[in-house]
Amino acid sequence: MNIYKFNAKKRDWSSLDFSALQGKVLIIVNTATGCGFTPQYEWLETLYKKYHDKWLEILDFPCNQFGHQAPWDDNEIHQFCTAKYNTTFDQLAKIDVNGDCEDPIFTFLKSQIQTDEINWLKNKAMMAGVKQISSTCKKDWDIIWNFTKFLVDKNWNVIKRYSPTYGPLDMEKDILELL
Repeated sequence: MNIYKFNAKKRDWSSLDFSALQGKVLIIVNTATGCGFTPQYEWLETLYKKYHDKWLEILDFPCNQFGHQAPWDDNEIHQFCTAKYNTTFDQLAKIDVNGDCEDPIFTFLKSQIQTDEINWLKNKAMMAGVKQISSTCKKDWDIIWNFTKFLVDKNWNVIKRYSPTYGPLDMEKDILELL
């Protein structure tokens, strides 16, 4: 099984066939509009504008599983992101990333890399505390919180999994190596 065998629902409920993304580097991220990490949208957009023409795609999956921080419907989320952060990458339909109803793409991603890359010792301590309050994080490899990011190379390999504290711009070196 590889990532390009999956489909995802777009916010208009049409289907995104991942095979259309072959040959591109992907950042796949679960997001929320009411989270302390929400300003990462700005940095994700910076990467998108800088590298989209070099085959970078960002797949934004809103998720309401962590502190109910994405309560809006898909179109309201999109309107918020475009108005506040000037995002031009599209948000997909809201999904679950953990539990009985988790989206198969996140089941696959978590099976490929089971732990987050965390920079800085203080961030490790913070994420350990967040894991304790994350009611949907039941297994060691579950997503801990909003803005967990997966990096996928052009050859369909899941390369890294970054913690929510790992800023998108800190991923740039890894992205450049894959482009």
